[in-house]
Amino acid sequence: MVENALFATLDTAVRRAKTHDGRAFAYVDTVGFVRRLPTQLVEAFKSTLEEVGEADVIVHVVDGSHPDPFSQIDAVNDVLADIEGTASIPRILVFNKADQIDDAKRERLAALQPDAFIVSAYSGKGLDALRDAVEELLPVPHVHINALLPYTAGALLSRVREYGKVDSVEYRDDGVALEADVDSHLAAQIMEQSIA
Repeated sequence: MVENALFATLDTAVRRAKTHDGRAFAYVDTVGFVRRLPTQLVEAFKSTLEEVGEADVIVHVVDGSHPDPFSQIDAVNDVLADIEGTASIPRILVFNKADQIDDAKRERLAALQPDAFIVSAYSGKGLDALRDAVEELLPVPHVHINALLPYTAGALLSRVREYGKVDSVEYRDDGVALEADVDSHLAAQIMEQSIA
């Protein structure tokens, strides 16, 4: 069934991937933005994006074939500016649809945004370089922790197994003894919940 609606849903899609060196990460594909939306719809967009403030990297994908991609960039930046925590998160700007951009426009985009990636999801052009840039900005497990977690910290232990490098897990009467290498953000969460 096809609906005659601007957006049928504001849901985000979460997918999992691994870096070349085996680090697991999740990426979230969020809804796009359009200028001059009704206030209620803008607020709905913001509510779907509140978790962006917890991201390690923001990859901002723009339709490079759009007649005015810079207005799209400004619209997204305006919304992100209102979301707590996003100002300090590294961003990668990506112009998609390189296969639909002529050489003159490609040169203009590159001149105005020299650090941006110009890619084609359709042909795959530029995606390897983009992936490498994203991987470079993702946290690396470099904090070695020894902690005793309560059994109620199962969700945290699952994140350690997925995003860290676990050396040992021992289920004891007083909790779960954990030794692992994790990134600093996860280490802080572990220390916060540690009981010894």
